[in-house]
Amino acid sequence: MAVSLLADEVSDLCLGKPALRALSISATIADALSALKNSDESFISVWDCSCCSNHRKLADACECQCVGKVCMVDVICYLCKDSNSLSPSLALKQPVSVLLPQLLPPLVMHVEPSCSLLEAVDLMLGGAQNLVVPIKNRLSIKRKQQQKLSSSSLTNHNDREFCWLTQEDIIRFILSSIGLFSPIPALSIDSLGIISTDVVAVDYHSPASLALEAISRSLFDQTSVAVVDSDGFLIGEISPSTLGCCDETVATAITTLSAGDLMAYIDCGGPPEDLVRVVKERLKDKGLEGMLEHFDMTSSLMPYLSTSSSSDEESTATSKLTRSGKHNRSMSYSARMVRRAEAIVCHPTSSLMAVMIQAIAHRVTYVWVIEDDCTLTGIVTFSDMLKVFRKHFETMA
Repeated sequence: MAVSLLADEVSDLCLGKPALRALSISATIADALSALKNSDESFISVWDCSCCSNHRKLADACECQCVGKVCMVDVICYLCKDSNSLSPSLALKQPVSVLLPQLLPPLVMHVEPSCSLLEAVDLMLGGAQNLVVPIKNRLSIKRKQQQKLSSSSLTNHNDREFCWLTQEDIIRFILSSIGLFSPIPALSIDSLGIISTDVVAVDYHSPASLALEAISRSLFDQTSVAVVDSDGFLIGEISPSTLGCCDETVATAITTLSAGDLMAYIDCGGPPEDLVRVVKERLKDKGLEGMLEHFDMTSSLMPYLSTSSSSDEESTATSKLTRSGKHNRSMSYSARMVRRAEAIVCHPTSSLMAVMIQAIAHRVTYVWVIEDDCTLTGIVTFSDMLKVFRKHFETMA
């Protein structure tokens, strides 16, 4: 059974995975924003097909390359920069490539379907966050026609589509065969030594704008920003997954509110009316009329006001018709949508398996570790978990 697990290929993990939606490297940030608002996924893959266009005679032998990914948080952080907050409209006309980090190894890597589970784990521990895998199927004529009508199309080259695998997919797969790793899953995260004290935290009363760099780092690290009080007690978090369920108008809240108020602004009920008024007033005080004019704060608040005063059926219809505020996510994301700014926590004595299940159930890649008095101790990530299982793979081999 253990040998069978090591023999598994990434294609085994791709069963049922949806095809990626693709955005051209030549697209603008506005194009990326539109694609994100019309997608159920948190990230949109960015592709470069310049090789194929430059060598038309060799087009059949040439492969488009996925060169990165973008999410709503990338757009929000970009709009929050001082140079862009003065003219958001101009910022959105910039090429989407400015949002992509130039890293080696890249965050997104191509692998063949025959790539082994062990190789996939090594690539992710080496820095890759997404592994792009070709799906061996042919697109129907109807599907090809639908692609032409959309701003972002399903990835396809030579009648092949692509999906990608994440750390969550690997952890889920390992969890399905967790008995093979006994007794490791029953051990505490403290005894395994996987509690990282390298956390990103901001004070509850500090300006949210000072957390901008921390938000960008947490997106890169696939973690979150802890919000603590002066005594180090964990109050909540500002997570990329929460911000990713908002729209670009959140940039105004980050620019004007405190970290604590920002948590309330992005919580599941939508931005409170009084905070929206505060944001408007502070934008005027800061001389950011351009940002105020670009983002219609009133329309951003309307979906939540209508939800509280209408029937469930009417509010459901409203949420499907509007893209303001939170994205129209599929029901499979309900766990992440419900928790919002509430931090998911465990204790040093929690077992590895319990923390794995906790993270997967809430669709996060990390769990905060706190003491009994709610003092923040550290964080456990999927990457930390994969390191534990990677060591066990060697003994299984």
